[in-house]
Amino acid sequence: MKTVLVACGAGIATSTVVNNAIEELAKDNNIKVDLKQIKISEVGAYADSADLLVTTAMTQKEYDFPVINARNFLTGIGVEDTKAQILEELKK
Repeated sequence: MKTVLVACGAGIATSTVVNNAIEELAKDNNIKVDLKQIKISEVGAYADSADLLVTTAMTQKEYDFPVINARNFLTGIGVEDTKAQILEELKK
């Protein structure tokens, strides 16, 4: 099972949209995920257990797991490409 952090600035609005999309993507591909919907400032607390960070917020920090920029979920442009990136990481 993959632990996926889904983060935005406040951990509420945009992360909910992304969280729901990842949940559906995982279900459609029979991949078990443990989704953690958090504020971007909380990522460090999960750094030891996370496999992936998907975020709509800006982050300059380096982590030992992949970070996928999901800001396009806000515009709707390029969402399918981002979903493909997420799925690729979930399958690893």
